[in-house]
Amino acid sequence: MNRASQEYRVWFIEEPIWGDEFRVEVRPEQDRLHVVVPHIPHGTPFETVLSFQRTMLANLRQQYQIHTFMAWYYTPMALFFSKHLAPALTVYDCMDELSAFLGAPPELLDLEKQLLQQADLVFTDGYSLYEAKQHRHPHVFAFPSSIERDHFSKARAKSEPEPTDQQVIPYPRIGFSGVVDERFDCALLARLAEHRSDWQFVILGPIVKIDPVSLPSGPNVHYLGIKAYTDLPAYFAHWDATILPFALNNSTRYISPTKTPEYLAAGLPVVSTPIRDVVSMYGYPDFAQIADTANTFEQALTRALAGQHPPSWAEVDQFLSENSWDNTGQTMISRIQTQLTVLLD
Repeated sequence: MNRASQEYRVWFIEEPIWGDEFRVEVRPEQDRLHVVVPHIPHGTPFETVLSFQRTMLANLRQQYQIHTFMAWYYTPMALFFSKHLAPALTVYDCMDELSAFLGAPPELLDLEKQLLQQADLVFTDGYSLYEAKQHRHPHVFAFPSSIERDHFSKARAKSEPEPTDQQVIPYPRIGFSGVVDERFDCALLARLAEHRSDWQFVILGPIVKIDPVSLPSGPNVHYLGIKAYTDLPAYFAHWDATILPFALNNSTRYISPTKTPEYLAAGLPVVSTPIRDVVSMYGYPDFAQIADTANTFEQALTRALAGQHPPSWAEVDQFLSENSWDNTGQTMISRIQTQLTVLLD
């Protein structure tokens, strides 16, 4: 959206924050990029929530004189309060197979069907999702997770001041950054932490939809909570290797983890379970090691900690330079402008 704002005015509408009042927060991020956050009291009836969100859209359009516009959806659930709109073009940016997630609402599949019918363009976060959607729409394009390379490469200099909550953790440190939910292979981490008590496992990110009590625990497993995007290089700079310990289940079948290129940009070796998009994009070029058991994970991490992987950081950096968010943003805008030309002819 930062890059889209170079061509268009952008209002990014967040999920509601549940509190004790009705209000709308409009936060300017840049001159042409605003984040819109609806605040809604706990216990508000569903129809009242939708009415409030529809009114919010109407007020935004009036206040900012939004006449001809594009609708860009990250979730079909947003159709509940926006399907009355008549955008000049609709983009469905499909980041995950959301219906496979724990607690997915039953309406999701029907709403996605409606969104696919309405959408003029469908973008997918990876090739597995592309294959799942390509026969459901005539204009589907894959955009695997890209990288803000300059931001994460700051970690390579090892000069970032170390965050206080990480300073007390011994070395070597093996890190993970991301949401800890049903996609996280708790059993794998537990076996690694138990077998290698000399390794420290640092976990950054929120714990969502699972009981924290079910997570691996021990003196060498450290849950530091959610961190700001701007602070991640400071943590990464003081890690020795990284892991993508994803379970192989329905919720991970189509994922394309953004953290893979972020770890590599930070100069950190990566070991992942055999997530399909990680294998095809990073495993076959030998940028990341793929392991499917605790034993092979341990062997791969041993190679990583010894500096034996990846074999060529120059090749990794070339790949990262070709897969920047700048390139992705430019290609997306080009697809949009081409489609707009077709629709207006």
